[in-house]
Amino acid sequence: MQLGLGAFNEIDEEILQFAKQLGVPNLIVHTPRHLPGDGYWHFRDLLMMRRRVESVGLKLFGIDGLPMNFIDKVMQGKPGRDEQIENLHKLIRNLGRAGIHTLGYNWALLGVAYRTEYSPTGRGGAYVTKYDHAEVENAPVADIGKFTDEQEWESLTYFLKAVIPVAEEEGVMLALHPSDPPVKSIQGVANILRSFEAYKRATEIVDSPSNGLKFCQGTVAEWCETPEEVYEAIRYFASRGKISHVHFRNVRGVVPRFEETFIDEGKVDMLEAMRAYHESGYDRVLVVDHTPGIVGDTGWGHRGRAYGIGYMKALMKCVTEG
Repeated sequence: MQLGLGAFNEIDEEILQFAKQLGVPNLIVHTPRHLPGDGYWHFRDLLMMRRRVESVGLKLFGIDGLPMNFIDKVMQGKPGRDEQIENLHKLIRNLGRAGIHTLGYNWALLGVAYRTEYSPTGRGGAYVTKYDHAEVENAPVADIGKFTDEQEWESLTYFLKAVIPVAEEEGVMLALHPSDPPVKSIQGVANILRSFEAYKRATEIVDSPSNGLKFCQGTVAEWCETPEEVYEAIRYFASRGKISHVHFRNVRGVVPRFEETFIDEGKVDMLEAMRAYHESGYDRVLVVDHTPGIVGDTGWGHRGRAYGIGYMKALMKCVTEG
């Protein structure tokens, strides 16, 4: 297992130095805003981004997220989706040939990590995000209109059958994030990846090592009644080689109401979770993911992420050397 640093949109000197200082060898850039491209990213820009990371002794493990205008027609099953898929073929080929072999994405038409509150109610007054479905039950239908489970499963199936063969040719693993929050629908828009069975179904649409998961442990915990269900999900997907990378996060509660917590105080025993990855033969990257807002922190959360990374380092040492 390896540590990674993610949830940033631009590779700059500060990010590179922060990763080096914390001893984190892998970077996963989130929907890079500094990359030009009309519908897809270009080979030379991707190559230069990877080379910049490698020039300081780090590895660019992957890219986590696509701009919505690269994939919105595909997700919504709208006219123009085939043109977007053609551009995604170009993007995937460019990634593989530039030496970047992981691409995370989501199937969240309203965006991932929909929350209803961000308040200083965490430990010691830390800011944490919360979700309460009662707050959105009477929300108006989204501007994009209503979408059913059936519509979204059709569009996801169409997408995977179209792009996974290209990803496999280029040695790129596509990594699907679960629906967060994992509720049936919000504002008339279905969230189809809201259970273990749904996540499993997605991996079986196309049988390929390139059809993988961005395993958001926090989201999985949001739908699990018990910690044991989380460990079972880890073992199931990790032992089958389906996890590209892990968002290592903890929560309190279960849908329809939950809140994010510090890594050491939620309902999941993170040592047991780390042990489940290790015992299942997982050897890829874990990132700290969201983190509570700590006093005096930056907007991005340097202090909170440093705390999480230090905790993860200790857990890894315990399970690999203990």
